[in-house]
Amino acid sequence: MFDLIVRGGTVVDGSGQPGFAGDVAVKDGRIAAVGEVEGEARRVIDAAGRIVAPGFIDPHTHFDVQLLWDGAARPALEHGVTCVVPGNCSLSLAPIKADDRRRVVGMFQQIEEMPPEAFTTAFDWTWEDFAGYRAAIEDGLSINVAPLVGHSVIRLWVMGAAAQERAATADEITAMQDLLRECLAAGAVGLSTSFVDVDETGRPVPSRFAQFEELDALAAVLGEYGRMLQCVPEFYATDITIARIDQLAELSLKHGIPTTFSPLFDTSAVPDNAPRAIARVEEQFARGARVWPQMQTRPIDISFSLLRPSLFFARLPRWVRVLRQPLDQRLAALRDPDTVEKMVGDLGPDGGEAMMGRLIVRGGDAAPAGLVGKTLSEVARERGQVPARALIELSLENGLDVAFLSASQGHQSTDRIGPMLAHPLVHIGASDGGAHLASFSTYGDTGYLFSEFVRKAGAMSLEKAVAKITAETADIWGLKDRGRLAPGLAADIVVFDAKSIDRADELPAFDMPGDGMRYVRAARGVDTVLVNGEVAYADGGYTDSRSGVVCV
Repeated sequence: MFDLIVRGGTVVDGSGQPGFAGDVAVKDGRIAAVGEVEGEARRVIDAAGRIVAPGFIDPHTHFDVQLLWDGAARPALEHGVTCVVPGNCSLSLAPIKADDRRRVVGMFQQIEEMPPEAFTTAFDWTWEDFAGYRAAIEDGLSINVAPLVGHSVIRLWVMGAAAQERAATADEITAMQDLLRECLAAGAVGLSTSFVDVDETGRPVPSRFAQFEELDALAAVLGEYGRMLQCVPEFYATDITIARIDQLAELSLKHGIPTTFSPLFDTSAVPDNAPRAIARVEEQFARGARVWPQMQTRPIDISFSLLRPSLFFARLPRWVRVLRQPLDQRLAALRDPDTVEKMVGDLGPDGGEAMMGRLIVRGGDAAPAGLVGKTLSEVARERGQVPARALIELSLENGLDVAFLSASQGHQSTDRIGPMLAHPLVHIGASDGGAHLASFSTYGDTGYLFSEFVRKAGAMSLEKAVAKITAETADIWGLKDRGRLAPGLAADIVVFDAKSIDRADELPAFDMPGDGMRYVRAARGVDTVLVNGEVAYADGGYTDSRSGVVCV
C-alpha cells in the first residue's frame, strides 16, 4: 500500500528528457515508483492534463526571518518551490551574539528592506549559534530549507566592531575558519559574501573589509565539506564583475568547490554586460572551474511609496536619510521648503526627469483614481512641476500612501534574455523571496519562466525549463536527493498546468509583522505541491503539513 499516488499526468522528471504519461507513487516521504504504477494508495491525486515534476528549487532568497513565523515561506510553495536557499548576500540570522543583533538588523533593513518590527515582534530571539537558529525554524517548516551562513556575521562574531574597520589578523582568520566549520556541521549549505552591500549608515558591510587571504582561508574550509561559495559582485561594472569571476574560478579550482554569483543583469544601459560575463564563465569552466552566474527570469519592477524607505533611492543619501526617520519627523522634513529644495536639487537640473519621469502612479489606498496609470512626467506637467517635486507633493497630499512603479526600466527583451537563460552554464535564481516586499514584485520567477520563455518565446522546451530549476539546481548545490522524480529520492513534487502556469497579478499574500499587508506575486496554474511526500499546498490553499526539513 502506497501512501499516495499522483496518477495520469505527464511526468517531466527533471532529467531534461521528453515527458511521458505515467504515475508517481510515494511511500514514507520518498518516491517509490515512477511509470505505470500498480497497486493501491491511501490517497490518489488526479493529474490528468497536468505536468508532474520535481519540486522547484530557489537558490537565492532571504526568508531567514520569515521562516521563524511562516514555515511555508509564502508565497514560495504556491509557485511550486519546495526548497529555498536563504542566507544570501553575506547575511544570515546566525551566528550572531546578542549584543550584535541590532547591528545585523540594521543591515537587513538596508540591504533587504525589512521593517525592524519583523525582528522584534514576530519571534523570540533565543539563539546565538547556527545550530540554535536551525532548531528555531526546524519544527515549523512546510518547505525545505538549505541555508547559507553569512560572511558578514561570521566576521562580526569574531572581530566585533572591528569587522567594519580593518582586515583580519591571522588568529582572527583561524577563528573564522573554526566558526565556519561549526556552521557547516550544523547544516549550512555554504557561505555567502558580498562586495557591494552597505549597512543602514552607508558603511560597507563586514565582508567587504576582508582581504583575499581571508576569503581563501574560508574557501579552504568549504573545500573540506564540498560546499558552496555565493557572492554578490560589483554587478554595475562589467570589468570588475569579470575580475570577480576570475577570483571565484581560482577559489573553485584550488579548493574544489562550487561557486555562484548573483545577480547577473542584462540591461540596455550596458548591453554587453551579461554576454561578456557569460563568455568569461565559459572560459573558466573550460579550465575546470565551477562559477555559476545567476539570472532572474523576470524584470525588476520596483514599487514604492514615501511611507517607508526604498532601494529606489539608494544612490540619493539625502532622500535615504529623510525616509529613514520616524513618520512624524519624515512628514516634517518633507514639508520643510529648504529640505525639499535640496532633495529636488539632488536629482540634477532636470528635477528628476531622467530618474523619475517614467515612474507610473500605481495606486495606494489614498491615491487619486484619475492619476493611476499615468507617468510621473505626465502628472508633473499637469501640475507645472518637475517630477521630484510632484512626487513629494502628491505623496504629502495623500498621507504618503501613493505608490509609484518603476517598471522594467533597462530590462532587455525576452528574445535576448531567453537564450541566456537557456545557456547550460547559466543558473536560474536571484528571486530575492522574503525581501524587498514593499518594493520589488518579489517572486513569480518560476511561473514567468514558463509563461514568457517556454510558451511565448519558445527559448527552451518545457522539459529543459523544469530541469533548470530542479535537477540542475540540485546538482549545482549538492542537494543529492532532490530535483528528480526517481525511486528512492525525496518526494518533492509539483503538479501544474503547462498552459496556464504564470505569476499572477500582485495580491495581498500575508502580513509582515508590524508593517501591515505586504504585496507579493501570487501564482497561477500550480495545483498541488508535495514536500517530502505530504501535501503542503493544494486547491489554492496551504495545508497544515509540517514536512519540510533543513537539507544539505
